[in-house]
Formats: sequence, structure tokens, C-alpha cells
Amino acid sequence: MKILIAPDSFKGSATAVEVGNALARGFRRVFSDAEIRVLPMADGGEGTVSALVSATGGEIRSAIVKNPIGYEICADYGILGDQKTGVIEMSAASGLTLIKPEQRNPLLTTTYGTGQLILSALNDGCRRLIIGIGGSATNDGGAGMAQALGALLKKTDGTSISDGGQGLAELSDIDVRNLDCRLGETEIIVACDVDNPLTGPRGASYVYGPQKGATLEIMEVLDQSLAHYAEIIKICLGKDIDDLPGAGAAGGLGAGLMAFVNAQLGSGIDIVINTVKLVEQLKGIDLVVTGEGYLDQQTIHGKTPVGIARIAQKQNIPVIAVAGGIQGDPAGLYQQGITAMMDITPAPIPLCQAMNQTILFLEQSSERIARLLKIGGSLFAK
Repeated sequence: MKILIAPDSFKGSATAVEVGNALARGFRRVFSDAEIRVLPMADGGEGTVSALVSATGGEIRSAIVKNPIGYEICADYGILGDQKTGVIEMSAASGLTLIKPEQRNPLLTTTYGTGQLILSALNDGCRRLIIGIGGSATNDGGAGMAQALGALLKKTDGTSISDGGQGLAELSDIDVRNLDCRLGETEIIVACDVDNPLTGPRGASYVYGPQKGATLEIMEVLDQSLAHYAEIIKICLGKDIDDLPGAGAAGGLGAGLMAFVNAQLGSGIDIVINTVKLVEQLKGIDLVVTGEGYLDQQTIHGKTPVGIARIAQKQNIPVIAVAGGIQGDPAGLYQQGITAMMDITPAPIPLCQAMNQTILFLEQSSERIARLLKIGGSLFAK
């Protein structure tokens, strides 16, 4: 038997690598002669760097960058095994979890640190970048990122605009003559699984502003500032980015990446699947085991288990998905190619307790799955 174990991380509990290894240990207790391969996965969000680095034999590197409120921190990024592709999670430099709740104010927070991570990857020789843009603390439209890369965003008096979403209202002119020239020879792919425009009721400010500390009054200011920003970009750069799907992702960073570095936005799980060459990895495989922290109706929309199941289904390979919890009618997930599901939690217990025992529960669950498979194999062999 050949088994491919390809899970996402269990957010807050275990990385994709840890999840995969735990599942493998459980299976090996029953199928000691099986060929079991662990392929850590991600969907473009948290854990994408570690998953892709592990899957391709790359390495984790770090750089000193500015966090969302301007303090210097050490942020990790990845270099894939080809030594030409860099992987960045914008949340490592500009993420919501990097600042305390009382410090969250999207009028002030900046994506400057994300631009610094891009520079670090360029300095490492990368000419292809994969950037995950989930979990941002910012609403500056990627202005800070652009400034870190050399763009000049100026007020009417020629001085630089202020940091954060508030600075966009001051914008009068954009000068990209000093933008890092290496960007012109770099392919930049952005993992983005939302289609929000930059402004309006479905835009960055109104949909995602509240979780970043924005009141209704602040959201109105931010939305107007982003609309002004989009107009100046149209005048100075000749790019109309306001209504593009995904422009509102990560507080408008999606728009900034498209406007300043000609980035292409794509589905996070599809980007990961292509990067790890999943179709090739599935050749000769008898069973796929995947999983994530929670399986529900949102799993259908671009999450790792369904992304893998859709590919495996085309090759008639059964897929078992494990999760810390399963909610709702599973019929939709079965239709997407998931053959069976298992909740790893053995009994009703507090969430914090369950999260602390994730590795143990994964091992126990995978052993149970393996024993059921062994029984099934014996019965059908008769």
C-alpha cells in the first residue's frame, strides 16, 4: 500500500509538518510495510512558508523588518528548493497578531515590512515570489509596501505621505522611477482567496476593517482614502485597480501588488498544489489522507482538503480527511471528492484542552482509521 499524507496545519495547535508526521506514526503502527510519504500542504494562509519549504527541500530565512506600527521585528520567509522562488506570508511582517488589540488602528498601520521581506527575497536571488496575503493588520492599500520597494508617494508639497490608511488621503503624486528594477524581471504570484473590490460596501475597509480596530467612522474615512488612492494610481500609473477582484484583500494590499509590481492573484490552494507538483506526487498512490483544524461548508471554498480531493478524485484515489471538528452536512464535501471524514477529538472536552493534545489525538485517530481499513481489506479479500 502506498499512502500520501498531505494535511494543512491545525491552526494554533500543530504545523502541517507536525500533523503529517503524527498521522504517519498512527498508520505505521498498523501498516508497518506500507510506503508512507508526508507532504505538508497549505492554502496560502498561515503555514504556507513552512509547508512549501518542507515539501521542496528549501530553507527558512529571516530578516529584520518593521511591524505594522513601525517597530523592528525578526520575520521569517522561505526559499524553495529551486533556490529561485521565495515564499512570503505578509502576516509575518504586517499581521494582526503582531500587535496588541489596543494598538490596532488601520489609520496608522503599514505594510512597509512586507515590502522589506520582498526586498530580502530579491537580495537572495529570487526571481519568482509567492506571497500569501491573509491576516493583515493594515488598510493602506499596499502603500507602505510600495515605499519600501522604492516608490515615492508624495503630498502636494513633495514630501512623503504619512503611514497607514490615513496617509492615502494626502496622496497627490506617485513616482516609481526608483522602484527596485529587479521587480521588472520577477514573477510575483499572490495567494488570494477573496474577490472583494478595493472600495465600497464589499471593499477592504467595510468588510475587514472592524477586525483591525476600525469604527464605522474610521471605516468611512478609510474607504474614501482608498478611493482617492485608486484615482491617483489611475492617473499616475495608468492602472484601474478599484474594481478588480481581490483588490480589497489584506486591506488593499492586493490592489497595491497589482498596481506596483504587476502581481497576478490566484487561488492559494491551487498555487500550492502546482508548486508541490501534487499531480505527480499522486502517481501510484492508493490512499490520500488530508485534514485541517475544522471541516465545514467553508472548506469547499478553496481550503486544502477539498483542493486535494478534487485532484485525487480525477485519479480515482480515495481521500480521508481528519479534523479537530466537523460541522454541518458533509454531503457537499463528499461531492468534492472526500471519501470519508473523521473528527479526531475522542470526547467532549474544552477547546484549549483539545488543542493541547492535538498530536496525540491525530496519532490515535490515524491508528483507528488504519485498523478499520485493515478490517475492510480482510473482509473484501474473502
